[in-house]
Amino acid sequence: MTLVSKTFELYGKTYTLESGELAKQATGSVLVKQGDTTANVTVVVSKERKNYDFFPLTVDFIEKMYAVGRIPGGYLKREGRPSDKATLTARMIDRPIRPSFPDGFRNEVHVVATSLVADQVNPIDVICTMGASLAMTLGGVPFEGPLACVRIGRDRETGEFIVNPTYEERDNSDLDLELAGTRDFISMVEAGADEISEEDMLAAMQFGQEAIGAFCDAQLDFVEEWERVNGEIMVKEYPLDQPNEEVHDRIFAHYDEMSAALRDADKLSRIGKVEALKEAIKAEFSEDEQLLWEREIPVNLKKLEKQAMRTMVVETGERVDGRAADEIRPIMVKDNYLPLVHGSGLFQRGQTQVLSVLSLGMLNEGQRLDTIEPVEGKRYMHQYNFPPYCTGEVGRMGSPKRREIGHGNLAERALLPMLPSEDEFPYAIRVVSEVMESNGSSSMASTCASTLALMDGGVPIKRPVSGIAMGLIQEEGKTVVLSDIQGLEDFLGDMDFKVTGTERGITALQMDNKATGLTFDILRTALEQAKVGRAFILDKMLQVIPQTRPETRPSAPRIVSISVPVDKIRDVIGTGGKVIRGIQDETGASVDIQEDGTVYVGGTGESVEQAVERIQLIIKVPEPGEEYTGRVVSIQPFGAFVSLLPGKDGLLHISRVAQGRVDKVEDVLNVGDEVKVRVLEVDERGKISLDRIDKPEAPAGSGNGGGEGERRERSDRPRRNRSERSDRPRRAPGDNGGRTPRRHHEG
Repeated sequence: MTLVSKTFELYGKTYTLESGELAKQATGSVLVKQGDTTANVTVVVSKERKNYDFFPLTVDFIEKMYAVGRIPGGYLKREGRPSDKATLTARMIDRPIRPSFPDGFRNEVHVVATSLVADQVNPIDVICTMGASLAMTLGGVPFEGPLACVRIGRDRETGEFIVNPTYEERDNSDLDLELAGTRDFISMVEAGADEISEEDMLAAMQFGQEAIGAFCDAQLDFVEEWERVNGEIMVKEYPLDQPNEEVHDRIFAHYDEMSAALRDADKLSRIGKVEALKEAIKAEFSEDEQLLWEREIPVNLKKLEKQAMRTMVVETGERVDGRAADEIRPIMVKDNYLPLVHGSGLFQRGQTQVLSVLSLGMLNEGQRLDTIEPVEGKRYMHQYNFPPYCTGEVGRMGSPKRREIGHGNLAERALLPMLPSEDEFPYAIRVVSEVMESNGSSSMASTCASTLALMDGGVPIKRPVSGIAMGLIQEEGKTVVLSDIQGLEDFLGDMDFKVTGTERGITALQMDNKATGLTFDILRTALEQAKVGRAFILDKMLQVIPQTRPETRPSAPRIVSISVPVDKIRDVIGTGGKVIRGIQDETGASVDIQEDGTVYVGGTGESVEQAVERIQLIIKVPEPGEEYTGRVVSIQPFGAFVSLLPGKDGLLHISRVAQGRVDKVEDVLNVGDEVKVRVLEVDERGKISLDRIDKPEAPAGSGNGGGEGERRERSDRPRRNRSERSDRPRRAPGDNGGRTPRRHHEG
């Protein structure tokens, strides 16, 4: 096997494909680069066919911290569980690959994409799909390829589309669209957008389809070079589950019974009827036949259910719950559902029910990200939980699964463009969506419930967001687009197309497509139908909570921001953080200081005002003429030091502590006494001179006769340079100023 490397340029970016040097024992292995960002993608197909009734595909994205020259945190100093971004990247690779394999493929397939270099300029995620596609091609794996994934951005100023934008280009884009498939059809779409119109989104998808075709052509060019160097690639033959006519005919004889069982609007009741029918059909096979056809029987039972549901829709226009194609299930909305929490909303559509709960905190409570991407953290976090009880099942509770992370990310992208800026609303925001019931479209229900929670909690979002899941049935040459699909229509249909947005446009989109006949005309119909459905759902939400609450809940922290001069940050923090800890301990507020001097103060009750007042006192510089009530903190022979503000003392000279001469400061003041003073002067070094207001009379006997106390006072007075004595007239040489010359007495 000889190394083959090919570098090419597309849409202003440079890419490299390489194979034949790394991981040669894998079925296929490809090194793929965009700029210096590098990933190695391998695919391995097991030699044995598994006795499964599903396609056993596993995709892993391995995020290596050495790719950005960092040592992982923690005690073990090695990579642990995948980050959310790594999980989302694995899903991005998986979703277009899975439908490309032939029906009945039962050999295990494992795709591993490993990050080797992340140049902090070019993202690594989308190029991994191209690497996986080429690795499968070079390994002779049978699939409908080549495949590619591209990201499409749009420049905010020029409106031009950008293919695989850099991180900097993404920051200036109002669209972040990832789509994958072949040159002929799109199988996966994921998008976040800043209220993009349906027409603009469709144009971006069409442009992306062309870009996918260009990357597929680049793979074919590489294959041509590979075969020239290493010989022709032979597609390997793997045994497929073949249709069994006898099993098929015996099971499909119950078609009418299955159609009748499916006509039940209640999910659990319908599932019960369908499962009972399947068991009855299965019982018609002898034990020997069940053992012989242990895989064929469940596969054909599933096909029976799928065929009956799809035919019902395209022939009669009726869905299993009796709805029309564009009809939305009944909606129930409640705000302020939970006491004490910072905000909550309950959204139910049909038998899908989601409770979203809002938590607000200081900006430093946002999520820190330890990934290979240049993003260090995020202020808004949306998390989605799908416990087993929401579908009436028993299961284990643990860390979130890939599906939960993906659905949480979709709702996060849907709401992110509508959040207020940090300057307007200086909070970290966390929303958790708990799926209480599920019968399809739970991610869209979580988007709606989270909008309710944000509005209920007083978060000043720009506009409310709603979402809907669209479906597609293509059967017998007919096409039906379905609004608000339920679980069965998702599992047995051809498309799951989720769209979120405001009254102005789309904020997020996700699509998984199994139909090769999906055209842009069909997508246009789906987007327009989704727009009508979103508006209907949003209207139901606004009937309950027409606008965001004017204030946050009393239970939520109140956060204010103030600015301090950069050269005063050290004073607010104090040595080893002593001052800022003291403020927090004494007031109960939280204080977060930024490098630019912005200070965020958060807390409940009067703690915020108290902490802000303490900080303002620290940074305040006394000015001449200002009056203070201070405390004597130190007494010296020449005067008393009085604390005016935290960290700021002034000198009250002994000559100004009382009316009349004072021999000792202690005759008038003691440490700890409160005294009213006025600022006389603040010199260039910041030293403060004070005068006492309402001076008392000097104690009797203190300083009489101008003895030692008077001499001490005089000696403590600052000496002036000769040049400073300009107010005293100078005598001419020999001039005695009119005084009588002193006589010298002789011996």
